[in-house]
Amino acid sequence: MEYVKLKNSDISVSRLCMGGCPMGGYGWGFVSENAVIATVHRAIDGGVNFFDTADTYGLGQSERTLAKALEGRREKVVIATKFGVRTEKGKTFYDNSPEYIEKALHDSLKRLSTDYIDLYQIHYRDNATPLDAVVEVLERVKEQGKIRCYGLSNIHGEDFKEVEPFLGKFVSCQNEYSLVTRDNEKDLLVNCNDLQLTPMSWGSLGQGVLTGKYNINSGFGVNDRRSREIYTNFHGDKLIKNIEIVENMKPLAEKCGVSLAALAVRFILDHIPDSIALVGAKNPSQIEGTLTSMDFSLSKEELEFLEKLYTT
Repeated sequence: MEYVKLKNSDISVSRLCMGGCPMGGYGWGFVSENAVIATVHRAIDGGVNFFDTADTYGLGQSERTLAKALEGRREKVVIATKFGVRTEKGKTFYDNSPEYIEKALHDSLKRLSTDYIDLYQIHYRDNATPLDAVVEVLERVKEQGKIRCYGLSNIHGEDFKEVEPFLGKFVSCQNEYSLVTRDNEKDLLVNCNDLQLTPMSWGSLGQGVLTGKYNINSGFGVNDRRSREIYTNFHGDKLIKNIEIVENMKPLAEKCGVSLAALAVRFILDHIPDSIALVGAKNPSQIEGTLTSMDFSLSKEELEFLEKLYTT
């Protein structure tokens, strides 16, 4: 396993992070709690010490399941969770108010069965609460020992200017990025570097399309979020292009002796220095398929080949 230290901190984490969105069960088809717990244990056995979740995943179920999986193992791992998305009376909206942060943190600590959270992240900005007010409350709960450090997610382009006055405060930024979803590449490659933020990618497997399990005729049940057209990786011309990319990846994956998922993760790790790739998994075999991304690296020519798959 490869490890990297979160910038502006003394926290060392695995470059492969297990994402907790599927743990919540909502929007990813059937999820077995026992299978998820076994997956967390397999990840730890494979060297993964970094687990990311959010209070909104499964309306808290992801945090509760992760807590069960980490019983007796809490001190061996780094837990990241998020705040900023509220769901009330069937409506979802963003909230970064100090009052909400305090409440969200209290509730997450309870669900996670822990006294502290290692990395507490702003899930989405609410475009109403000044960032200095957010930083003030995060600094306070950090001094109280409730969190060790704090980070960002879903910050893009010009929005990074808001972060500039707080250089050295935030430790990371987590944005969607994969071999088939590269709109945020500058955010992770350039903006994160300029602002001393550890780059983290979510959706590292393109919501699963880069595993090679799907084709242009694949369908999803109404309870699977990928059935909605906002998940463009699985619809229209984007799906056709993605399947073409996957087909062209297969010879290189075979040459490297790894799964397509491992190749997709390795692309991120080699293309973006000191980055962390988040990978969601619902069963041990899924995490097994990405653990082998730690067993090899890509040559310059191989990276260029993969890049061209997206641009041509």
